[in-house]
Amino acid sequence: MGNMIEIRWHGRGGQGTVTAAKMLADASLQGGKYVQASPEYGAERMGAPLRAFNRISDEEIFLHCSITHPNIVVIVDPSLVKQPAVTEGTDRSTTFVVNSHLSPQDVRKLLNFPEGKIFAIDATKIALETVGRNIPNTPMLGALIKATGILDEETLLSEIKKGLEKKFGERVVQKNIEAIKRAFQEVTSHE
Repeated sequence: MGNMIEIRWHGRGGQGTVTAAKMLADASLQGGKYVQASPEYGAERMGAPLRAFNRISDEEIFLHCSITHPNIVVIVDPSLVKQPAVTEGTDRSTTFVVNSHLSPQDVRKLLNFPEGKIFAIDATKIALETVGRNIPNTPMLGALIKATGILDEETLLSEIKKGLEKKFGERVVQKNIEAIKRAFQEVTSHE
């Protein structure tokens, strides 16, 4: 399973972290991949730290466990950057995509992660300016796709539109699409 990508998400309840992992799985499935998406909750309340996981592969996935050595770590809540759990099981080949108003170089220092790729995006600002709420999940999806290339933008946008139309009106869908497109433009990196 050398072509499998494992992603670990860190966020807080109410930020759409689990939903983002599910939307990524749906979009990857539409892109012809085998996928898994699963949440891991502690105290199930608004604002409580949580993790979610994705596996994406060209081949069928037979693993059904937590991800201990992720290829990609997505940090949806900036307050979690200094938590040791976010770098657990990572190495210099791990890519970080972090919601932060700081530069990728400053995020690297906070993570104490001297090697590897760091991408930063102010997803909170984008969410507030486009969606009107502090739910940074869709800009984080856009930043993740732009940073890693694991999926093409059009497949993601099409699947997000389909998924959100089931729950929300056209106005909310368009605001989230705008948030994703902005994240594509605004994500920055440091290698």
